Amino acid sequence: MKVLVINCGSSSLKYQLIDSVTEDVLAKGLCERIGIDGSSVTHQKAGGSKQKAEVPMADHTDAVKVVIEKLTGPADGVIASLQEIDAVGHRIVHGGEKFKGSVVIDDEVIAGITECNDLAPLHNPANLIGIRSCEKIMPGVPMAAVFDTAFHQTMPKKAYLYGLPYEYYEKHKVRRYGFHGTSHDFVSGRAAEILGKDRKDLRIIVCHLGNGASVSAVKYGESVDTSMGLTPLEGLIMGTRSGDMDPAIVSFLAEKEGMSAADVINVCNKKSGVLGLSGGLSSDFRDLAEAAAAGDEMAKAALDAYAYRVGKYIGSYAAAMNGVDVIAFTAGAGENNAEVRQLIGQYIGFLGTNIDPEKNKIRGEEVILSDADAKVVTMVVPTNEEMAIARETVRLVEK
Repeated sequence: MKVLVINCGSSSLKYQLIDSVTEDVLAKGLCERIGIDGSSVTHQKAGGSKQKAEVPMADHTDAVKVVIEKLTGPADGVIASLQEIDAVGHRIVHGGEKFKGSVVIDDEVIAGITECNDLAPLHNPANLIGIRSCEKIMPGVPMAAVFDTAFHQTMPKKAYLYGLPYEYYEKHKVRRYGFHGTSHDFVSGRAAEILGKDRKDLRIIVCHLGNGASVSAVKYGESVDTSMGLTPLEGLIMGTRSGDMDPAIVSFLAEKEGMSAADVINVCNKKSGVLGLSGGLSSDFRDLAEAAAAGDEMAKAALDAYAYRVGKYIGSYAAAMNGVDVIAFTAGAGENNAEVRQLIGQYIGFLGTNIDPEKNKIRGEEVILSDADAKVVTMVVPTNEEMAIARETVRLVEK
């Protein structure tokens, strides 16, 4: 079965075509600036180089057409026709409490996703556009919705309720939802496989450390806590997001800077994190590590604050699970930035991680960082959210 995985943003569309039997990525790409002047597509087939071209795309339906043209084209195509696509898997950011797992998309599911738009106003509407665009271009092809929030629906109330009047949860579903669920699910499962163990026998902390970052506590196969909350703004210091802070800061800055609450939240989302802490230097951890090594004190302070926050979450989740067996680093910085892992390692050594400095030099590969005597196995496990979405899609449509 060939599965097309779609991840729609407000003006972008990422895609991969995956052979579910071999799990080979046949082709992948990105449509950018959809609905904006200068829209383009970057396409790469397996074994080939990236090909970028400017292509007018007025909307996401145009973008899906471009994707199909690239996949079937004579130069860089990998299938003969649209009929070779057996199913489509869509990444959906927010499923609220309605969706506790992946589902086959129908009108009822679309209505349910729409009801969650208030919880993810920047993401869910774009995800829905992707679904409707695929319906137009590929009528009758089965589609699945795979939710970022679904894996975390196993959290107990003590983990997901905020200390607010309960009526706000009842009326507006204000609670912790968590995100990156597909990644946390994939990585915790893969970590157990590498160790030759059943995930149901392990307490695993997954550190998804990219520009957006989150930590999860996976106890015996189920997520019992995670750092992101109602929105992806809560939790770790991230690339451009502030993470945890005193909520009174919003009204304080609004008054002092003459901004609206929405303006302050925009600053917290787009101008904060390590970008803000480094004085606007960069949100890329590679840039920060290079600058810190060259003596930039603000870059060093930003990395220290980031690592400190990750270390605190790891410690708190070890307490939440009454112990930890495995810590897995994943995503951009988690997989590729040895300096960041080293900094975090300074805070979690008390757990008995025994990270080997030589092993920690690895980038982008599966590796056990701990030595043989470690009480807690610490690992790097590259994430593959697209593959996880493809697997879920196949599981659903083959029922």
